[in-house]
Amino acid sequence: MNHAKATEESVSTLPIIDVHPLVTGAGDRNAVAAEIRRACLDTGFFYIKGHGVDEALQERLERLSRQFFEQDLETKLELRMERAGRAWRGYFPVGDELTSGKPDLKEGLYFGAELGPDDPRVRAGVPLHGANLFPNNLPGFRETVLAYMAAMTQLGHALMEGIALSLGLEGSYFADRYTADPLILFRIFHYPPQPSGPDASSVWGVGEHTDYGLLTILKQDDAGGLEVKSKSGWIGAPPIPGTFVCNIGDMLDRMTGGHYKSTPHRVRNLSGRSRLSFPFFFDPNFNAEVKRIESPELEEVVDDWETRWDRSSVHAFSGTYGEYLLNKVGKVFPALKQTVI
Repeated sequence: MNHAKATEESVSTLPIIDVHPLVTGAGDRNAVAAEIRRACLDTGFFYIKGHGVDEALQERLERLSRQFFEQDLETKLELRMERAGRAWRGYFPVGDELTSGKPDLKEGLYFGAELGPDDPRVRAGVPLHGANLFPNNLPGFRETVLAYMAAMTQLGHALMEGIALSLGLEGSYFADRYTADPLILFRIFHYPPQPSGPDASSVWGVGEHTDYGLLTILKQDDAGGLEVKSKSGWIGAPPIPGTFVCNIGDMLDRMTGGHYKSTPHRVRNLSGRSRLSFPFFFDPNFNAEVKRIESPELEEVVDDWETRWDRSSVHAFSGTYGEYLLNKVGKVFPALKQTVI
């Protein structure tokens, strides 16, 4: 779907929330929190506008990303993930990432918080912490990615305040316990055009899944293809200019006892051209022990493991977010599992 067709009026199934009061502190934050609550109880997905992330920065990111993926495979493999070791950063080619054991029809770049060799977590060999791999032949790529991650981290803090308020908690609830130093994971994905033919219906850019952490903030180009599993079935989440798509992950599901559920979603690129997406994951600190929120409103656990895509319970898990995440990513990249875990 192109931008001309994806207007706010044409997308009525997922709410569009103006988060300007959360970002700036000016306006009715509680009214925004009430909208977030309704969205989290309904589908766990919503669009945001009024987020304040610079449009020129986003355009630079998209342009440079497109230039990277247009290169030949040999050039892209100079940034292969094996080079980053335990930091789990860099490039993977089409088919190397698995969802439920099946190869995804996408290639991508993995990034995280930029940490130097003297950082104590890097020196200790903590998985998923370290330096990023950036292409040397694309001027401005490094600076653009780091600036975008900084802007999205700031936005993530603001949105988590809104989610805390939506649960009747202090705005600083998550920052005080989990996200003062969040685990930041950022991906740039390229989905080639979906092949046609008798087998096309069984091929997905990325298959049905939920996200692992607290909050995902997604920038997508104008190609479309994202689908969300609602109570009435699968619905589209096409791009809307000036917005991001947000969804909640497994850890917020666990913290709320299943009252806010992590919603399955998937991607199939039927646009006939390349698709770019930019998911930014704002997650608990790697070493944070994830616990239920103590609130009278959330006493009952609503566990849907029997109907979840992976038939596993996020509520039976006990331990740190890092332990949960490593168990998941080891299944996504089994060939790299021994490097990290």
